[in-house]
Amino acid sequence: MLSVHVHVHVKPGFEEPFLEATLANARQSLAEPGIARFDVGRSPEDPRRFLLVEVYRTPEAPRQHKETPHYALWRDTVAPMMAEPRQSSKFEMLFPEEAAW
Repeated sequence: MLSVHVHVHVKPGFEEPFLEATLANARQSLAEPGIARFDVGRSPEDPRRFLLVEVYRTPEAPRQHKETPHYALWRDTVAPMMAEPRQSSKFEMLFPEEAAW
């Protein structure tokens, strides 16, 4: 299991359009067999900062996710909304064990 944490900082006034596009992508992503979780969070201190937590079942799943039409639509839609390039970090998931997902 692999968890990818994506930090996004959006331009002023783009908070709601970004959230709408991101939730649409997250909902469609959950239908992918390689995705165990797709969480969307927002900072209570700065409503322009978002966190996406994507948990993948296989090493191939992140690449497969980036090949989907809904990911391409999200990427192209939100790119002009970002105040700075998004940042991501990856973590190997150790607990709970895979069977729990």
